[in-house]
Amino acid sequence: MWLVASVVLAGAEALAGELFLLMLAGGALTAAGFSAVTDFPVWVDGLVFGASSLLLLVAVRPALKRRFATPPPTQTGTAALPGKQALVLEDVAQHSGRIKLDGDEWTARPLDVTESYPEGSTVTVMEIDGATAVVWRGP
Repeated sequence: MWLVASVVLAGAEALAGELFLLMLAGGALTAAGFSAVTDFPVWVDGLVFGASSLLLLVAVRPALKRRFATPPPTQTGTAALPGKQALVLEDVAQHSGRIKLDGDEWTARPLDVTESYPEGSTVTVMEIDGATAVVWRGP
C-alpha cells in the first residue's frame, strides 16, 4: 500500500513541479520500508509516514527549491544596454548626436532636451528608443 502511494505521489509531482508531493512520496517510501522490516500496526506506519514527510518538507524541500530555482533571465540585445556607459563621439543635443556604446556607434539624444553633452564626455544610457540611445551625464 505504501509503495503504491509513493509511486502515485511521485507521478503526481511530475505534473505539479513544486517538490511537495515528492516529499510525501519519500515519506510513503520510508513507511513502506519500515512496514516491510517491522510487524507494527498500520497506524504506526502512518506515524512514520507523517514524521518522515514532515522532516523531508522542513529539511530537504527548501534546499532543493534553492538548488533548482531558475536564475533571473539575462538581458540581451537592446534590453541589456540601459545603465551602460558610452563615449560621446559627436555633440549630443536635442536633435543630433552620436555615441560609442559597446563598440557600436549609436545616434543619441539627451534625456533632458535642454542639456547637451560635448564630444569626449562620458554618458550613461538611460533607455533605447528605437535606434536612438537616450543618455544622461548624471551628477
